[in-house]
Amino acid sequence: MSQPSTSEEAGSQEDQPLVHPWPYLEEFFEIVGSKNNSFRMRCKLCQPKYHELMAFKNSPSNLKKHIQKKHPTHLQRYTELTSAAMKRKSSTEVSPAPLPKQAKLWEARRVSQASVDKAILKFIVEGLHPPHIVKQPRFIELVQHLQPNTNVMTRNTVVNKVMKASTDMKIKLKAALNEVEFIATTTDCWTAHRRGFIGVTAHWFNPQTMDRSCAALACKRLKGSHTFFALASTLNEIHTDFGIREKIVRTTTDNGSNFLKAFRIYGQSDENNNLEPVGEVDDDGQDVDEEDGSEDVEFVDAGALLDEDDYLEYQLPKHHRCACHLLNLVSTVDASKADVNPLYRRVSRSAFAKCSSLWNKSSRSTTAAEVIEDNCKLQLIRPVPTRWNSLFSAVERIVRITREQGEGALAAVCSELDTPKFTPVDLAFLAEYAKTMSTVAKALDVLQGETSVQMGWLVPTITLLTTKLQQLSVTSKYSEPLIAALLSGLEKRFRDMLADPELIAAAILVPKFKTCWTSDEHIIKLGLDYIRSHLDCQAENSISEGSQSSEEEDFFSSLKKTGPPETTQQLDAYLGCPGDTVEVLKPFPAVCKLSLKLNTALPASAACERLFSVAGLIFRPRRACIGSKNFENQMLLRLNKAYW
Repeated sequence: MSQPSTSEEAGSQEDQPLVHPWPYLEEFFEIVGSKNNSFRMRCKLCQPKYHELMAFKNSPSNLKKHIQKKHPTHLQRYTELTSAAMKRKSSTEVSPAPLPKQAKLWEARRVSQASVDKAILKFIVEGLHPPHIVKQPRFIELVQHLQPNTNVMTRNTVVNKVMKASTDMKIKLKAALNEVEFIATTTDCWTAHRRGFIGVTAHWFNPQTMDRSCAALACKRLKGSHTFFALASTLNEIHTDFGIREKIVRTTTDNGSNFLKAFRIYGQSDENNNLEPVGEVDDDGQDVDEEDGSEDVEFVDAGALLDEDDYLEYQLPKHHRCACHLLNLVSTVDASKADVNPLYRRVSRSAFAKCSSLWNKSSRSTTAAEVIEDNCKLQLIRPVPTRWNSLFSAVERIVRITREQGEGALAAVCSELDTPKFTPVDLAFLAEYAKTMSTVAKALDVLQGETSVQMGWLVPTITLLTTKLQQLSVTSKYSEPLIAALLSGLEKRFRDMLADPELIAAAILVPKFKTCWTSDEHIIKLGLDYIRSHLDCQAENSISEGSQSSEEEDFFSSLKKTGPPETTQQLDAYLGCPGDTVEVLKPFPAVCKLSLKLNTALPASAACERLFSVAGLIFRPRRACIGSKNFENQMLLRLNKAYW
């Protein structure tokens, strides 16, 4: 590049002294002038030749290229200078020149309006916020401060986007359920702010990974009385809407009479149906002859027969009573029968009366709560009638305080609060009560799990619970009547489940248990016979589906069997496999398929209770006017984050 020839240009440069935009590069370049958005730089390394370069005001990249091309031996020194300058950038004053570079980076990172809308929607749904939060000035200011030149959508737009997202989520969820062969559901009713709802959750296993998946299907408004007919109608509608009516292996509910009647009448099991058999026998027990009966012809109104409910209008799956609800009844209703024993009644009433006085004091007075915390280093837990394990947790806290802080801590609290003091007998009884009920509480915690628990856990858990209670009765001094009442309640409420071949087979097909959870050979035989018969049915169905033989050959195909079938060999190999993880099932496809069918269901309906816990956070008093459909859409999006 030629040297400037006019004296006028040189004079203008001298009148306006230029500041080097990159002082750390003065060793290599000096500034000559500027033109538009670029600096004119002269290379010192090219002397005595005059070489001038143009460099953008926001980047010295042209200077680096010149060094790389013309002076490669100085490239390392150039890199050292630029690296040192970047390290000093945070502690030195920033020159005015790089400002346009920041603006360009901001423009490059700018997100679209659609991305902002989606982020706001996720913030509202996952944070359980009301849609009208977008109208708050501070929220609008926050969004526009983080992303200028964007608009915050209105409340109506939020509701419409929630509805669209819910529709898209249901489409994806239906596609996922369509790929699954066996599905289990839990359902329950919930009432809040003078409105009733029915919640349904779905649970299934991934056949490849054997991982448990779950989703919330509905939380529909249930108008009118919650009769068995209304429940059956709504459940059938939900199952049909998701296309899973034929895939559901079991539905778990609590022991409400309306649910029991709905499944007794409309359930799949023969014993649950309420159909009256057609009369084939007369009143005297003699067979009715068809020709003799033809003489007495009775004419009836056909319209009345057609209008009669034949209980075939809806189809519900097999029903299972919530095991946790049954255990709750055992630990409350059945345990109260221990008061029949006069000694137990006197000791228990004395101890619980003193506990109640402490619980009442701590909940009604802040001063009492401070006294308890100062002396016991812990606060007391007050029992809640509607919460499972609450009484046990409250007693356990008192026992823990006695164990960690000594009996003197409780005595000091009782003295300051002027409540009756605990005697050594009271404390010994409470310790035995906590030890006894801890086994029931642990069984409750196990069965109300969701991700790792299967239907096959039910029978071993109740069996082991019974065994532990029997062992405690040997060493118990005060709680023997309580243990007897608990054992009686378990026998009464779980008798049929413990003898159900399907539930026993489900336990055997859980690698964690197999046949080691009981020593009763009759129980194990019931389960193994059930497994073998159903494995044979699976094999015959697969053969009939894959064969192209005639009906006659297919009918007599079972006579050609020689030796034990392959499915029986798979069962024997599975039982002999030493592993206890779900990976053990994968080498045995027939056994694995039957295990998935029997163990997909959950022994408790706690999953539906968790659904209602989230629902309560949305449908709170300040949002009691929210529309039922909008409420359901927000809740389903919150619980089914993996599908939208």
